[in-house]
Amino acid sequence: MVYSTARIGETAAMTQESQALFAITANAPNLAREAVARAVEAQFGLVGEYEALVSERDQNFLLRAAGGDKFVVKVTSASEESAATDFQIGALSYLEKSAGPTVPRVVRTRGGETAGGIAGGSGSHCLRVMSWVEGELLEAQELTRKNIIRFGRALALLDKAFAGFSHPGESPALLWDLHRVPELRSLVSSIDAPVVQDRVARAIGDFEAHAAPALDSLRSQVIHGDANPGNVLLSGKSLGFIDFGDIIKAPLVFDVAIAASYLRSLDDDPLRFLAPFVAAYHQVMPLNSLEIDLFFDLVRARLATTITLLYWRLSAKEEDDPYRQKALALEGGAENFLAALDAIGADGFRRKLPSIQ
Repeated sequence: MVYSTARIGETAAMTQESQALFAITANAPNLAREAVARAVEAQFGLVGEYEALVSERDQNFLLRAAGGDKFVVKVTSASEESAATDFQIGALSYLEKSAGPTVPRVVRTRGGETAGGIAGGSGSHCLRVMSWVEGELLEAQELTRKNIIRFGRALALLDKAFAGFSHPGESPALLWDLHRVPELRSLVSSIDAPVVQDRVARAIGDFEAHAAPALDSLRSQVIHGDANPGNVLLSGKSLGFIDFGDIIKAPLVFDVAIAASYLRSLDDDPLRFLAPFVAAYHQVMPLNSLEIDLFFDLVRARLATTITLLYWRLSAKEEDDPYRQKALALEGGAENFLAALDAIGADGFRRKLPSIQ
């Protein structure tokens, strides 16, 4: 995959790897709440109460408007290229025309634009407002078979809805992109547990040996890229997706593998959650034989990415940093799940997915 380079503020054009590293380590904007509120009122005509939301790269708020409606206000990080921001906006606008799962709706400015702007801190930032998606986070719910099947079917419907969508910014520089797994080798040394470091290195090596040579043969399209239970909302019979900050054009099976890597069971059946999820996705959007063959290595590659980036960033965040605390809570089981998959092995993993053979 080719990634464009660009000037970010006064920074000269960067290499692909350094651009991705910069994007993930750059501090989120930290504008005064009052300044954001004034800008939103002036440009979007919305007023109300603001509540800060935890985010990796942007500065986000929940806006409870005077009329009772709720919105998400996003002050985009200066590390994000404008093409990537436009891509996210375009993707959500495209989904408005589909019959797929519930997703945030782009709120227009008074002048009908899909975004505004706000100055402060490190420069000028894109200012976006989106509708609030109601529901309970899947990560806060019991992982029942019913909820897992709903999740699998809904992700397949979301991917179906994205089919045919393209955009000039569809290849942003994201270190979370599974295409970039080999680049993690330079960061693996940050893992201070030798056993975990070795396990992650093997997962990276298996990706390079088995998956990387086949990537160009996989069907590719725009995907959510981070359909973890913290970005999935349950509301009655409906299921919605939020946080489209990692959308990218990539092999379709990446989306399934990324989501599956978070469905971790650490009892005597490690695939107790993963298997029905994949089977449910497969019912709506059938996976082909190559995608199934690579699935084991792709799930492990995502776990390796999660573990490596978590350890790498521990030293860059303060102990009380809210995103750091959320990441530790969410990703604590990744190491054990990777160990469980390694114990099963590729052949055992495939045998435990009989419903998609």
